[in-house]
Amino acid sequence: MTLNDIMAALGVVINGIPQALLALSVGFAAFPTSLGFAVGVIACAILQSPIPISMQAETIALAGAYGDDVSERLSVVFWAGIIMTILGVTGSLNYIVDLAGEYVLNGMMAGVGLILAKIAVDGLKLETKMVTLISILTAFITYFISGRNLVYTIIISVIISSIYANIKKMEIGKDIKEEERKLSIKKPLLNKKVVRGGLSLSCLTIGANIAFGNITASLSGGKVAANIDHLTVYSGIADAVSSIFGGAPVEAIISATGASDNPVNSGILMMTILGIIMFMGLLPKLGKYVPGESIHGFLFVLGALVTVPTNANIAFAAGGDAALVAGIAMATTAASDPFIGLIAGIILKLIIL
Repeated sequence: MTLNDIMAALGVVINGIPQALLALSVGFAAFPTSLGFAVGVIACAILQSPIPISMQAETIALAGAYGDDVSERLSVVFWAGIIMTILGVTGSLNYIVDLAGEYVLNGMMAGVGLILAKIAVDGLKLETKMVTLISILTAFITYFISGRNLVYTIIISVIISSIYANIKKMEIGKDIKEEERKLSIKKPLLNKKVVRGGLSLSCLTIGANIAFGNITASLSGGKVAANIDHLTVYSGIADAVSSIFGGAPVEAIISATGASDNPVNSGILMMTILGIIMFMGLLPKLGKYVPGESIHGFLFVLGALVTVPTNANIAFAAGGDAALVAGIAMATTAASDPFIGLIAGIILKLIIL
């Protein structure tokens, strides 16, 4: 392992901590999330996969919005994990991708970007709206000044908005409790809202696994190849294992470890460090000083400036009826959820294309 491997891993760890704090703010627990990272470490070591899993803002934000309480949110993540595991094991992911097509999938992902931007902007309606406003403005400015570097964007916006909250002596992390380092099974629920949420999260994960998995693997310059079915299996298992004990979703990310000298080893090191942070109970202590609203700036940039333009550009590139199909997938996703958006796009595609 080289210094480059270590530095890449530490950079992704720093990027993951604010998103982990977002997970705590919507009720997920840190300690059991270490099990999800353990699954990732073991899978990447055995399969020699260069695609690590970590805290993904999109999944956490949407999972937090789908359930009325923590039990429903955990259930959404659990069932989504089971669905993705089945898709990966059976190789059905490619069938869904072929059925939906590039335009529908990218239209759906653009709709997810709009949802993320709305979640961020909705923070301006809260009592802590100044924290959200400072986070959004700082993230917006940092994104462009730093040459569109998302790591700098999230770190600087979180630090500055957190400093403001602490200076104003705001009550930070009042809902975050010190966790006992023991595991107890949280029985998954199964109702209409959970089913719809699980299907929606699965649709988001399908698009994210394809996009993020291939991007991370491509950073190696051809040294390692992506196997999206493998990624789908171990990220699905990680979600199911983590959530059954109360932990957060652990998904595919665009990871700088892909560009290191040894992508597999660097990714394993990153997951090991984050897993230890979760296992040792360090995250809830940090959550007393970093407000959940501090992540809103990153969500806004990720949604409005990254996810929407990137995916919409691909979705509407062909023009004509393909653009109509992509538009329906994007608009329906933004108005409801990724599952409804994907289904609407596929139905219209079968009718007019």
